[in-house]
Amino acid sequence: MGEISHKIEKPLQINPIRLSQPMGAALAFLGIDGCMPLMHGGMGCTSFTKVFLTRHFCEPIAIQTTAVTDVTAILDGGDSSIVEAVHNITKKVTPSLVGLHTTGLTETKGDDIRGAAKQVDFPMVYVHTADYEGGLESGWGKTVKAIIEQLVEERSQVQSDKVVLLPHVSMQPIEVEKLKDFIALFGLEVVALPDLSTSLDGHLGEKQSALSSGGVKVEAIVSMADAATVISVGASMQLSAEALLKKNAAMRHIHMDHVQGLVATDALVEQLLALTGMEQPPASVVRWRKRLQDVMLDSHFSLGQTRVMVTGEPDFVAGACELLSEAGARISVALSTVDSPQLEAINAAKVMVGDLEDAEKLQAEYDLIVGSMHAEALAHRFGKALVLRGFPCWEIVGNQLKNDLLYEGGAYFLCETANAAEAMRMGSHD
Repeated sequence: MGEISHKIEKPLQINPIRLSQPMGAALAFLGIDGCMPLMHGGMGCTSFTKVFLTRHFCEPIAIQTTAVTDVTAILDGGDSSIVEAVHNITKKVTPSLVGLHTTGLTETKGDDIRGAAKQVDFPMVYVHTADYEGGLESGWGKTVKAIIEQLVEERSQVQSDKVVLLPHVSMQPIEVEKLKDFIALFGLEVVALPDLSTSLDGHLGEKQSALSSGGVKVEAIVSMADAATVISVGASMQLSAEALLKKNAAMRHIHMDHVQGLVATDALVEQLLALTGMEQPPASVVRWRKRLQDVMLDSHFSLGQTRVMVTGEPDFVAGACELLSEAGARISVALSTVDSPQLEAINAAKVMVGDLEDAEKLQAEYDLIVGSMHAEALAHRFGKALVLRGFPCWEIVGNQLKNDLLYEGGAYFLCETANAAEAMRMGSHD
């Protein structure tokens, strides 16, 4: 374990990689079927999030705004703009749920969104997501917790084969699907919250819709407390799991900091075997474990001589660093967007919260970057290899289909990273 810094040691971020809490909240609401995220703030806040997510997923993104102006920001209590926005939305479409979340402006004003939600005769979940604190990951986590607290009904009985999966924000839609399928191989019924695997997975719908298409249904959320087990993935989802456990004391909780790499996937398999009473994992699981072992052997020659910097949300950074370390890569810098308990467990020479200015100052300490498109200019300027991961990844297609999880995704990720390292080395010898 190397040097760990939980705080940014400068008054402002020069070249930021941190993304806002409202953006994480909007993304979480998009994992609910027929939901309309309603951002309480200025139109610019909503427009930025809409463009950002549209470019990342290459999909139309349904988000509405209360369109707070300079006049309403000063004179209005905020209630009327929320009520009017819901009225306007429901005149045109009939969402299954309205997901109301705040921004820095309305949080600074201190708008009473709980009181405003009570004035609306429509299914609604509200959550405070100030963008001057936390980040994409905490916005997602706070929203899932609010959804559970405000929608899930209390139960006393459980269905023994039912599992609720709480994925962290950095899991791409196909990764949620792969994890659901993996758990289902053990004979369990899985419901994910939120479920981007059926809403932003890039499927071609029958027609254009003004609402999110796919995702977990509101009725399924309401009855989630009858599951025997909740599996949370990522430190950011711990509070959401605890909120769900309060709905039914008979539920069991399995927490995974991440499900990347051989050790973490082995741990999940062990938990699932204990849960179901099965003596052996399914044959396909055993086969993919052997494939990952072979890829680790094949890739360690390249990764073992590669110094890596991993950037992104804390839950993603923790998983990616663990997977790369298992194959022999030297993680010289782990750069997190925000602070998290995950930072303590990351196996890297230097673990820090910071921005890309910090990454530039440390450029002599790494050869390859695992990070978002924000790191592209840095990689080109200093001749580093780049493996695109996290948010945002623009100018490429297929982000929603990238899978780094479990044995299967781990094998893909190591192959891609080792090939990028080799391409960099061959280029440097021209």
